[in-house]
Amino acid sequence: MSPLTIGIYAAAALAEIAGCFAFWAWLRLGRSPWWIAPGVLALCLFAWLLTLAPTETAGRAYAAYGGVYIASSLLWLWLVEGARPDRWDAVGASVCLIGAAIILFGPRPA
Repeated sequence: MSPLTIGIYAAAALAEIAGCFAFWAWLRLGRSPWWIAPGVLALCLFAWLLTLAPTETAGRAYAAYGGVYIASSLLWLWLVEGARPDRWDAVGASVCLIGAAIILFGPRPA
């Protein structure tokens, strides 16, 4: 993946995970309903960022993003929630990232 593509998908993943976590914090961790506002903003940012993905079709951008999301979620698990991913998490994320690269950059007829 190009550095621009990596940056777009990484920023989208951060925005989506942060947005979803805001709702998780409110509903599952008993945080204030005020967590919803930044959560909604983060999810809107996520949606906008995915429109910048370098592909002609939305479905392909979303499919490729799925692999990045999985790997990013495991980083969030480790860095924010303090639970270290195990080797199966790492293997699974690697497979997903390879799949994302194949989807996004595989040769297609013109």
